[in-house]
Amino acid sequence: MEKIPMTPTGFADLETELKLLKSVERPAIISAIAIARDHGDLSENAEYHSAREKHSFIEGRIKELEGALSLAEVINPASLSGTIKFGAKVTLVDEDTDEEKTWQIVGEYEAKVESGLLNIKSPIARALIGKEEGDSVEVRTPGGTRSYEILEIVYS
Repeated sequence: MEKIPMTPTGFADLETELKLLKSVERPAIISAIAIARDHGDLSENAEYHSAREKHSFIEGRIKELEGALSLAEVINPASLSGTIKFGAKVTLVDEDTDEEKTWQIVGEYEAKVESGLLNIKSPIARALIGKEEGDSVEVRTPGGTRSYEILEIVYS
């Protein structure tokens, strides 16, 4: 199986979510199922069916997190330098609008675009890998082609 790159922070966040699901969410939903079951006829019990559906979701998420954590390759960005690679914080300027953006290239399980965490498999990240400060990059996105200049690369 292919290793999944993660930052130490991303790995810790996934471990925290897994512990929460196992120690809080799972017992709570099992209790909710038992209470709903006590309300009588299960075929017409919406509360029971809703609880079972949530239980199924929680169990699926637990399996997903356990799988991701078992395949995780934790990479500390502070130990890296040079051209853009996994873990880099990259400041770009849009060559059309002069808007600056800072992204950190992270693994798919820790990516949150609204927080500036960019999935390494995204079009922007793939276009940036291997580039240096001062380089111009054209990125094909669903919204069209964008041109960016790389202003700064930081590993921390």
